[in-house]
Amino acid sequence: MKLSTKESNGITILSLEGSVLGGPDATALNDVLHKLVEKKKKHVLLDLSGVQTMNSSGLSMLIGALTTMRNAGGDLKIAAASKKIESLLVITRLTTVFELYPSVKKAIESFT
Repeated sequence: MKLSTKESNGITILSLEGSVLGGPDATALNDVLHKLVEKKKKHVLLDLSGVQTMNSSGLSMLIGALTTMRNAGGDLKIAAASKKIESLLVITRLTTVFELYPSVKKAIESFT
């Protein structure tokens, strides 16, 4: 998994690419989120447009990320998930936990 960060309108956008399989990827994401919390950046958007596959450990990683942000008084939303990843979130009923948006633009607008 590749992870890149950018900011738009005070929202931190974390773009994930490749396969999200937990393990070292979870550690990398967790480290980034904790640094953001330290900097008082509490609005995070996960751009999943570049994610091809995700397993149960990858789903756990997303839940952990959401928990980290909410415990810090912030929020984390998901944007641009492929149909395959969106189906996975629906099947696991995680659509009741995460806010999903069809595009990064729509997700950014939802924070205001």
